[in-house]
Amino acid sequence: MKIAVLGAGSYGTALACVLAAQGHRIVMYARDEAQVQTINSEHRNPKRLSDVQLDPLISATSVVSEAVDGASLILHAVPAQHTPQFVRQHAAVLPAGVPYVSTVKGIHVESHMLMSDAIPEAMGGRATDGVQRAEIPLAYLSGPSFAKEMAAGHPISVVVASHDSWCAQRVQDIMSSKKFRVYISDDVVGVEVGGALKNPLAIGAGIAAGLGFGQSTLAGLITRGCHEMAMLAVALGGRAETLSGLSGVGDLMLTCFSSLSRNNRFGGCIAKGMTAEEGFAEIGEVVEGYPTAGEVVRLAEIHNLRLPLFFAVDAILSGRLSPQDALATLMTSAPGHENFGAKTSGTKRSREE
Repeated sequence: MKIAVLGAGSYGTALACVLAAQGHRIVMYARDEAQVQTINSEHRNPKRLSDVQLDPLISATSVVSEAVDGASLILHAVPAQHTPQFVRQHAAVLPAGVPYVSTVKGIHVESHMLMSDAIPEAMGGRATDGVQRAEIPLAYLSGPSFAKEMAAGHPISVVVASHDSWCAQRVQDIMSSKKFRVYISDDVVGVEVGGALKNPLAIGAGIAAGLGFGQSTLAGLITRGCHEMAMLAVALGGRAETLSGLSGVGDLMLTCFSSLSRNNRFGGCIAKGMTAEEGFAEIGEVVEGYPTAGEVVRLAEIHNLRLPLFFAVDAILSGRLSPQDALATLMTSAPGHENFGAKTSGTKRSREE
């Protein structure tokens, strides 16, 4: 069947490779006409994963309506900060009844929204992401999945969340294969929070590694970081147990332990004393964890949550603390009980941290 991939970055390209390997015909949207021509003529993406030979079943267009026309599935792989504007601009050409799957991991800074809020709003009523079947059914895909490894055909497990059980099942049926395993969840908020919040923590892991600390430090960061993610997920209406799954601890382990993560590498740049701008230039791709860190702090303050790891990462990125001072603050604050059954939101601050 035909599948549209909106976005020709690393992840969009990797998704195209995964689905073309199953025999689907993939049409990628890219706004750069030169990129489109190279994909179509040389079967490679000159901007991302340029060493990967693309399946002939993959083609590209610079016109969104051409990409989605006749598609059985639409995958959205546009960066989070550009997503609402992109969806608003192209909502009218999206075919009714076709699942629209966001693969974005981040919070939109301008609107302070998760993608599960920002996308339905940008669609202007075509997608009411609720109980009743929407004109455009929405789903959200997340989980530990590096683009380079996806494109190479490594076995990958992800999770797709939707309020619409038919939509989630449809996405699972189309995308699942022997090398790409898709699980289903109805906890959209939990899956979204896991995908978005692991990025600032990956920056923190990169900073820690850049300072010379080893696996023990990273293991502590992952464990406590996953707990902080769960606290915010619950406050926003999600379920804590979702953060024990693929779009929580799974994705967090992947990004914190691997230099393939752009957020992790960016943290390493900060540890070397680079400015954020110098780090962006070094990475050469969008670093979603940078804007997300400040949004997490804003949400934590609204919900009266104490999230010390996220506060530390944000303090470093905003220049309020050096990495060394942030570490000292974390390690000298009064520790509490490791009680994961304690209340995670409300008027009283938890001392679990």
